[in-house]
This record gives sequence, structure tokens and C-alpha cells, in this order.
Amino acid sequence: MYKVDIRVDNKEAAAIERRRLQEQQRQSRIFNARERLIGVDKNAVGQQVEEKKRQEAIHQQRNDAFATDMIRNDKIVELLEERKRKDIRKLNEATNEFRKENQRFVDRREFDLNDPDTKLKDLPARVSDEDAGCSVSGVQKLQGEDLQYESRKKDQQEQIREWTKLQSTEKRQRQEEENYAKKLYDLKARELDERLVELAIADHQVRTAKHIATKEYNKIQASERQAKEQLGKTQEQEDNFTEISNLIQGDMLSENPEVATSAFGPHRVIPDRWKGMSPQQVQDIRNIQTIQRDERRRLSEEERRRDEEWEKRRVAEARTGELLERQNEKKRKQLQKQLAEENRQIAMEQKAKMEHMNKVVYSNPVSPEYFQQFNTSSR
Repeated sequence: MYKVDIRVDNKEAAAIERRRLQEQQRQSRIFNARERLIGVDKNAVGQQVEEKKRQEAIHQQRNDAFATDMIRNDKIVELLEERKRKDIRKLNEATNEFRKENQRFVDRREFDLNDPDTKLKDLPARVSDEDAGCSVSGVQKLQGEDLQYESRKKDQQEQIREWTKLQSTEKRQRQEEENYAKKLYDLKARELDERLVELAIADHQVRTAKHIATKEYNKIQASERQAKEQLGKTQEQEDNFTEISNLIQGDMLSENPEVATSAFGPHRVIPDRWKGMSPQQVQDIRNIQTIQRDERRRLSEEERRRDEEWEKRRVAEARTGELLERQNEKKRKQLQKQLAEENRQIAMEQKAKMEHMNKVVYSNPVSPEYFQQFNTSSR
């Protein structure tokens, strides 16, 4: 065959040369450990920095706007809180005034339970044909007796039921009043929001006038308090002199036994005037104490017997527990011995298996030529 010159395709040759240069550049980038680890695109990084600064500026502007709104809202909230405190104070003052006029302590349903003069108005603890003082010492029969327990319990239950119904009605009415008050408060708040600027100026003027009026009022109060203190000291001295004179001339210091007799019956005495019990009363109390000591000794002997029985039972249970513990310890030692023997056999089997793997299975090591075929191309 004749030798013929074949024309080279310039486009194909240029494409091959371009791919060869790209491959060389790619290998220089990939195989260079320093550029591959810390290399960066300076232009891209600069654009990122500018973008971050621009976002931070926008974020700062937004934060400044939010801060301005927060300051304005805080001022409005302070004014609203002050107005709310004033309204609550006025409502509390009106409530206290209503309580002072219409809810006095003596007008309460349970006043009879809290009356400080109950003991003076009450009858003796027991009044019956079999009473006769109930005992010499006047202790009113300490046997846990309550003659009117059932009727009193029934009356108390009925009273609690009525109180519960009344409280439910009052609670529902109070809730309706609170809802109505809240509604009025919201309407008033809307009206007052339109007058915040006027209220600020008027509040300053009121504060000044209030300060002057308070100062004058305090002066008047101080002078009145000094006059009252002087009058009180004079009255206290006169009362002290009168009290000392009455004590000296009265039956308290003269030790008159008749002054201890109570107006509620001959079996009752006035404690602050009583001079002591009679010998018969003292002897009766001692007899009762003797009976109580005998009963206490009997109970102590019974308790000592119970303790001895419990001690015997505890010793028997302790012996039984010790025997069980010895049996468990013996079983545990046998189990440990058996486990150690199994572990020794498993270790011998593993050692034989490793020797077989190292000497028979892994007898052909890897040569350096196997690793040299890697990392020769960027692909």
C-alpha cells in the first residue's frame, strides 16, 4: 500500500490539548496537599465578607428600630401600669370602706364562734340531775363523753351545706362583677390612651400640688400627734394612780376567800382569785393518781413481755437467715468455679483458632506493588 499523508483535525487536536492541560491543572490542585486543605477563593471570600457586612448593617438597623419601639412601648406600659395601680387602689379603698360599714366583725354569721365573751355568756359545761359537779376536782368527767354530738354534727353539716350554696352564689356573682369591671376597664383604657400627653402634663402639676399639700398635712398631723401623746401620758398617769389605789384597798391583796366564789354556781371559782383546794379535794386527786400508777405498771409489764417474745422471734429469724446465706455463698462459689473452667476452655479454643488463621489462612502477605497502582490519576 502507498504511504499517504493524513490531515490532522485542528479542532480535535485543540480539544485534546485542552483536556490534557485541564488534567494537569486538576492533578496539581488535587495532589497538592496544602492547596487541597486550606486553599480558598479570594474573590468569593471577599464577596461573602461584603454580603455579611451588608446583612449586619441591615440587622443593626432593624435592631435599632425594634429598640426604639420597645422604649416607646415600655413608656406606654409604665403609664398603663400606673393607671392600673391607681384604679386598683381606688377599688380596694371602696371595698375596705364597704367592709367597714356593712361587714363588721360583730355582724358575721360565725361571730358566736369567735365571740371573746363566749365564756362569760355560756352556761356550765354540764347541767343535769346527775351532775353534782361531775367530780371533786371539777374536771367535767374525762371519759370522752359528748351528749350532743349527733345533733351538733347534723346542725354543722346543714350549716356547711348552706354556707357552700351561699359561697357558690357569691362566687358566681363576684365573677360576673369582675367581668363587668374588666369590660369597663378596657373601655376606660381605650379612652385614656388618647389622652396620654395631656395626662403627663397634668400628672406633673398634680404631683407638685400633692407634694405641697402632703407637707402641710404632715405638719398638722405632727402637731396633733404631739398633743395626743401629751394628753395620753397625763391620762395614763391618772389611771395608774387609780389602779394602785384600788388594788391596795381591794379584796385581792386582803386574801378574802369569798371573792373566789363564781356567780355561775357554788361549784365554780374565779381562777385569778382562787386561793387553793381543800384537803379533801387534794386527797381525792392523790387517790386517782395512785390508781393511774398501778395501771401504768400493769401496761409496762405487758409491754416487757411482748418485747421478750419479739426478741426471741428475731433471734430465730436471724439464725435462719444466716443458714440461708451460707447455702447461697456455697452455691455462688461453685458457680464461679464452673464459670472459670468454661472461660479457660474458650480461651484455649480461641488461641488455637488464631494460630490456624495466622499460619494457614493469612500466609500470603500484600506486596508494595499493590499500593503503587493507586493515586496515579485525578479521576
